[in-house]
Amino acid sequence: MGTFRFILGPGAALAALLAAGAALGRGGDHHDPAPASDNPPTIASSLPESLAQPAEARDALAERGFEFGLKYIGETFADVSGGLRRGTIYDGKLRAALDADLDKAFGLTGLAFHANASQLHGRGIDQFYTGALMPVSNIEATPTTRLFEAWLEQNVAEGASIRLGQMGADQEFMTRASAEIFVNNSFGWPALAIADLPAGGAAFPLSDLGARVKLETERFALLAAIFDGDPAGPQGAFESPDPQRRNADGLRFRLKDAPFLIGEGQWKYSIDGLDGVAKIGGWRHFGVFADQRMGADGLSLADPASSGVPLRRRGNFGLYALVDQQMFRSGARSAGAFIRGEVAPNDRNLVNFYADAGVSFRGAPARPDDLFGVAVGYARVSSGARGLDRDAAAFGNGFAPIRSGEALVEATYIASVIPGWTLQPDLQYIRRPGGNIADPRDPSGVRSLRNALVVGLRTLIRY
Repeated sequence: MGTFRFILGPGAALAALLAAGAALGRGGDHHDPAPASDNPPTIASSLPESLAQPAEARDALAERGFEFGLKYIGETFADVSGGLRRGTIYDGKLRAALDADLDKAFGLTGLAFHANASQLHGRGIDQFYTGALMPVSNIEATPTTRLFEAWLEQNVAEGASIRLGQMGADQEFMTRASAEIFVNNSFGWPALAIADLPAGGAAFPLSDLGARVKLETERFALLAAIFDGDPAGPQGAFESPDPQRRNADGLRFRLKDAPFLIGEGQWKYSIDGLDGVAKIGGWRHFGVFADQRMGADGLSLADPASSGVPLRRRGNFGLYALVDQQMFRSGARSAGAFIRGEVAPNDRNLVNFYADAGVSFRGAPARPDDLFGVAVGYARVSSGARGLDRDAAAFGNGFAPIRSGEALVEATYIASVIPGWTLQPDLQYIRRPGGNIADPRDPSGVRSLRNALVVGLRTLIRY
């Protein structure tokens, strides 16, 4: 069973997830709150016949087991207050995907193939304007054309499957149907994993070679996966420090880095006819991580006498839990809510605690296909990183800011223009961007970045 495509809204999407059982593997896209059905609406039905014909050809191929999808997400965001500086950006993602039912196509029983690639352009708002720990956009990436996923999945028994290939862990682990509509990347792959894992982990825009097994019954599911632990590989002598540039095309298939393991258990339930799912999981990385505060010589890294070489910590891990619950369902109208938390060790991680929660709604009297949601997130800077700040203040500027944590509120609305085309105004308020880092424009080094207000508009076209 692959990651599902949601547009039915928080309640209906969650119901579809719970009822899907051991369906044939399909690739998903958590950047698109698209239909949980196999045939999401496209703009082809609204186009002239000459432009709709390729979609008709696609339907004919689907009858033979091959399904193609083309999707464009474009967005503009403006930092109107606070952060590093004010400014406006545009970025976009053109995604092409193929799902193949190899049983239908070639008689290979229970075997499926999925691949997707994206053309990424523009520039993101965080690096230049907000300085946030929780990325404003879930499509923000270094401009390039990159393969994201290419995998085979074999159903080996009822409710049991194995997946092998290039995969994103964010497509199946820690997911919540009620959070699909939000734009901030942390409501998908959480800020703790983004900050603490090499290259942000096997999550968009980078993926990694791996294997995943899944066992599922009507009420319970177990997932476990192993990945190469660094999607970009360590930085070479003449390579970019940006991991996305080191693996610019997604074809750097690595199998020689320390492994990354992740596992999750799921319990699906119903309360008064309203479906819910509770998940608990954890990950383990077997690589070496730098201590956030202490040097290999036993001195603080902020001490002028220190060698500046961090103490090496072997291995890393994180634990998480979440609940995703339908709150209301009546005809086409529905509502859902989620809450999630994750923890990791203090000494080797920038972020040691992350939590988010939110509600989302589908349907209004005059606009039954529209969606609305409000969510909050919090990323706490670890005591190791905070201790380094205190040491730096003691050895230098005693009035310098001490990092603590970053908080976020997002409100978003998805309006259906025509089938297959949506517009999404979005508002995000970021408190203590970067976790309360110093403002680089302040020569005294005592002023923190001001709270940031970001407004944006996203469009999604599915063909």
